[in-house]
Amino acid sequence: MKNFAITVSAIAMLAGTAHANPEAEVLHWWTSGGEAKSVAVLQQEFADNGGTWTDMPVAGGGGDAAMQALRARVLAGNAPTAVQLKGPAIQEWYEEGVLADISAVAEAEGWADVLPASIAGHMKCDGSWCAAPVNVHRVDWIWANADVLESNGIAMPNTWEEFNAAAEKLQAAGIIPLAHGGQAWQDATVFEAVALGILGPDGFRKAFVDLDEATLTSPEMVAVFDQMRTMRGFVDPNFPGRDWNLATAMVMNGEAAFQIMGDWAKGEFLAAGKAPGEDFLCASVPGDGFLYNVDSFAMFAVDGDDKQAGQALLAELIVGQNFQKVFNLNKGSIPARTDVSLDDFDSCANLSADDMAASNEGGSLLPSYAHGMALRGAQSGAITDVVTSHFNSDMSSEDAVAQLAAAVANSM
Repeated sequence: MKNFAITVSAIAMLAGTAHANPEAEVLHWWTSGGEAKSVAVLQQEFADNGGTWTDMPVAGGGGDAAMQALRARVLAGNAPTAVQLKGPAIQEWYEEGVLADISAVAEAEGWADVLPASIAGHMKCDGSWCAAPVNVHRVDWIWANADVLESNGIAMPNTWEEFNAAAEKLQAAGIIPLAHGGQAWQDATVFEAVALGILGPDGFRKAFVDLDEATLTSPEMVAVFDQMRTMRGFVDPNFPGRDWNLATAMVMNGEAAFQIMGDWAKGEFLAAGKAPGEDFLCASVPGDGFLYNVDSFAMFAVDGDDKQAGQALLAELIVGQNFQKVFNLNKGSIPARTDVSLDDFDSCANLSADDMAASNEGGSLLPSYAHGMALRGAQSGAITDVVTSHFNSDMSSEDAVAQLAAAVANSM
């Protein structure tokens, strides 16, 4: 077992930092409209509590550029105070001995009593708290322009066959069926949503959590790639390199009908003054299950009372009821805390919370592979490389499945 490089102790949280001015340099990739509005909530609350915040945003919805920046900072011996991290990436950095222990804050604030066990598990390193959860995003959503669907006599699809039929009808009417950005993480987002619907929760878990070879090479996986090939025909030719929020804007302005994206897309709709159920529609992708993506912040080893006080204050505020409510109202997600009222949240958020509870009880609450919750970087990267290569070529589904199994085996 590795020890934490530094401990944010009870002394740092209480009397020892009474004379320290909390400081925090925060590295994150929340740069789109809805995301920037959301992180501003934390900045303001930090300032209201006497803290000095240095913002370090790194654009790129999947966080790849942010991780490159982080790696450079850590290697230079100058890690940021707090970093947006999630899933196995937290454990990877812990194993390098560069994370801080925030157990004193977590225990004082009673995190174990208000966080679902599955979520809390991602926030611990060898039993000690090492990260603070911000929210729970659902990944497997379909968003739609309400007017476009109504004017074309189309209902939200309940099966992939219904989705394909609707897309063909929209194409015939001169409307782009699927708004999509040609970035690897976006390809992976659509892929895992399709995979959940076709493989089912058990099949998804076997394939993208357990990395079971029989499932990875199954006829059902061939069917997943077949559906991805069909989806490729529903996007416009200008999709390569498009950012996800620009694809969301295409749905907003009626240029496209659907987008398959996590509920951070809803933050964009809301930031633009759009109303769920009126201007845009939300539904889970066809099939059962719930794919989650939990944003969180890990605290890195830093010297100085001011920075350690900043870490303690940040951790306390992030999991506090006020921030959990206000942030998630802006971000489009739902609180990680289970004791935050959802009365002020919209219908999509309430649907998400209801589905998460039902999936948790039914054993179909699953970590997203595409968003770094299920697998370590080498394994998820190997899968995504095959997915995006298939999506952007004429590769057959059978060849894709063979390459998928080989890539996973080579990444182990």
